[in-house]
Amino acid sequence: MKMKHREYLNKLVQLFVVFLKLGPSTFGGGYAMITAIEREVVEKKSWLKQDEVGDMVSVAGSAPGGVAVNSAAYIGYRLAGTAGAVIAVTGITLPTLLIVLILSVFGTMYKDVPKVAAALKGVHAAVVALIILAAYRVGRSSIFDSATLVITGLTVLVLFFTSLNSVYLILGGPAAGVAVIIIKHALGISAVTEKDVKDNQLEINYPEYYI
Repeated sequence: MKMKHREYLNKLVQLFVVFLKLGPSTFGGGYAMITAIEREVVEKKSWLKQDEVGDMVSVAGSAPGGVAVNSAAYIGYRLAGTAGAVIAVTGITLPTLLIVLILSVFGTMYKDVPKVAAALKGVHAAVVALIILAAYRVGRSSIFDSATLVITGLTVLVLFFTSLNSVYLILGGPAAGVAVIIIKHALGISAVTEKDVKDNQLEINYPEYYI
């Protein structure tokens, strides 16, 4: 009993340390942090399998709030229940809160300095690259057949050319997926719901983690 309690506490400590490190070591937040989270929980800690990252992103993106914070809650709950979710969210938000407070003070003081403005523009460009990379990595595991490709393409078109609220797209994605499965079953076509991922396909380099 003592051993299990100790293992549980050790897991909580690990969750806090991992997400405490992730919070201030990546810029961009949200989807830009997914690659860093993936590296920690899949490759380093083996808390999730590669193909479970897509599920994590789907759940985190479907809920209100930041994707990175929601992902931390998802992983924390998976590993250690409610306490794990609270610890993980605390770890990922605490350092960021302190850093944003400090930067807000200095940003207000030096907002008219050209070098400070140029530095912020540079961060914006890096964030765009991180988001594109995160989308690519998640897409590799989430887009695995013609149906998922079509759903993704239609969603991108709707986002670009209409003002439809993204909530409807999030709700429409699962509905479209279920409809595709039902139609395939009715036609006697095998329906694949996950992409096979081989261990040697895992990325080994994550330079974006240190940007």
